[in-house]
Amino acid sequence: MRFLFLPLLFVFNTYIGLAQSFTSYLIGSEADVNATTLPGTVLAGGAGDSDAAMIWMLERAGGGDVVVLRASGTDGYNNYFFEDLGVSVNSVETIVFNTAEAAEDDYVIQQIENAECLFIAGGDQWDYISYWKDSGVEAALNYLINTKGVTIGGTSAGMAIQGDAYFSAENGTVYSDESLMDPYNEYLTIGYNDFLQNEVLNNTITDTHFDNPDRKGRLTAFMARLLIDDGIMPFAIASEEFVAVCIDENNIARVFGEFPDYDDYAYFVQLNYCNENLAPEVCEEGVSLTWLQEGAALKVLKVAGDVNGTGSFNLNDRSIVEGSTFSWEDWSVNEGVLQVVENSEPLECDSVSTSVEIEDNIEIQCYPNPVYNTLLVKHNFSDMVTWSITDISGRQILFGSSSDANFLIEMQMLSSGIYIFRLANDKQHFVRTIEKK
Repeated sequence: MRFLFLPLLFVFNTYIGLAQSFTSYLIGSEADVNATTLPGTVLAGGAGDSDAAMIWMLERAGGGDVVVLRASGTDGYNNYFFEDLGVSVNSVETIVFNTAEAAEDDYVIQQIENAECLFIAGGDQWDYISYWKDSGVEAALNYLINTKGVTIGGTSAGMAIQGDAYFSAENGTVYSDESLMDPYNEYLTIGYNDFLQNEVLNNTITDTHFDNPDRKGRLTAFMARLLIDDGIMPFAIASEEFVAVCIDENNIARVFGEFPDYDDYAYFVQLNYCNENLAPEVCEEGVSLTWLQEGAALKVLKVAGDVNGTGSFNLNDRSIVEGSTFSWEDWSVNEGVLQVVENSEPLECDSVSTSVEIEDNIEIQCYPNPVYNTLLVKHNFSDMVTWSITDISGRQILFGSSSDANFLIEMQMLSSGIYIFRLANDKQHFVRTIEKK
């Protein structure tokens, strides 16, 4: 029987920050230790915590110090992390931010930088954004992610703020129906590339509590806004309640939950780059969103989470799923109404087209990706090929043909952003997304 986590509290030490800008609850040793850590990311959907996912996170701390950050509540995670899960750590310290001033406090910043594992509790994500953005805490968190290499976890609001893009909740929450009826409504507030810098979550937005209430519609609107406003190829990771996605140092995402006892799923959502045109047909202020693209604007991988985290998804190429129950869905929107097609075909066009029989010896490469100036294309088609580069709206920017096995495409004149590269002969074609820096 699953339940919300409400542990008994046992505190060794409580510290009230200057002028009560923060409160600290410490259990374990006050002495800092140096431990060997593993980098990683934990994205938990809220409600109860997956013990297996939390154990996975703590084991990566190497017996070091664990810091929990929150802007409400007290020390509910201290005993749970320090004793209940059976993983030996030096200490667990919960720091509760009472005001924004704590984000510049020397003690707070030092404790974060000394952590071998850090976890951000649930609450109101606008508290975290408004308190931490452009502060010493933001710098300390990015230091842990990118320099020290520790695992950063979070649940609910603590998951919602971890992406390169994030729903800020500056004006309160936003619901699926109002997001689809007007993707520019006052409650749909999004930040992008201005807070936490975790490379595996580049161009990624997260969403939580994905089954209660249903949030598929608002996530679709988030992605439409990111594509239109920021010109990126957005990706999304969403967790149902009681589900956690754990991403290791190799960028392999494992899904933890209690499937098959419960219908516990994580969702990996990406644009259907097989389409000629990626952009919504209608995405304007005060107008219902329409994003059809032949009924498959978004391709969604739905992965079941079990207690062993056997379901995994490779975020390096966002294509390989292994070891669990999973299925693909197609999402689209027609005049503000979300349409979901279950058990659809997988997204497979980032290779030679499967519309005809593929020759086993076909090899195609295009690099570097991202590209700054010149894209090198190599292929072993035996005949003349045509190529094109289009923007995300489907507008053709560059095109040409070649009988050479290797040729160059000059892209230095293009603006930074995401483009679609296509290579074809009279029988087969190849599609790949290219990022221009």
